[in-house]
Amino acid sequence: MKLLHLDSSIMGAASASRAISAAVVDHLRDADPTLDITYRDLAAEPIPHMTLDTFMALDRGEEVQQFLDADIVVIGAGFYNFSIPSQLKAWVDRIAVKGKTFSYGENGPIGLAAGKRVIVALARGNVYGEGSPYATYEHAETLLRSIFAFVGADVDVIVAEGLGRGEDARRVAIEAALARARLTSPSFVAPA
Repeated sequence: MKLLHLDSSIMGAASASRAISAAVVDHLRDADPTLDITYRDLAAEPIPHMTLDTFMALDRGEEVQQFLDADIVVIGAGFYNFSIPSQLKAWVDRIAVKGKTFSYGENGPIGLAAGKRVIVALARGNVYGEGSPYATYEHAETLLRSIFAFVGADVDVIVAEGLGRGEDARRVAIEAALARARLTSPSFVAPA
């Protein structure tokens, strides 16, 4: 089994999403010590933003191949200005590739990454979940769920939110997200 672990927060060691994504990976590694793990830090080694040349060569890109080769993808994502970090967006732009991760049929798009599991660790400073007066401002979880569902992957999102509402709120939110990370089901059936 192959696992691709991506982090995109610019916060370094202070990043909640990095701590949560690492906890997910540790938990999955404990459940299956034979996991083949590839790690990429998109903040430390950013991918250039899309150009016409890169768009025309997406089907030959390293990013889409890493995504396709992975059985599980774990993503640590901060929440900046109501969406994902631009470093992560540059990566996402390279994995939505017609003919590789999706195609079009008579009834619309068909995801070609069926059976792939994506686990997102998302950290937000405010509260944007369902029922929040700011729920309509949330475009990170929505974007990531949409893109990975579009390509046919199974998506799970672990959210720590309200991190900017003081140290106590931050601690409680991170502890709850870490507890959820430790409960991530290690069971996974790879595609045949």
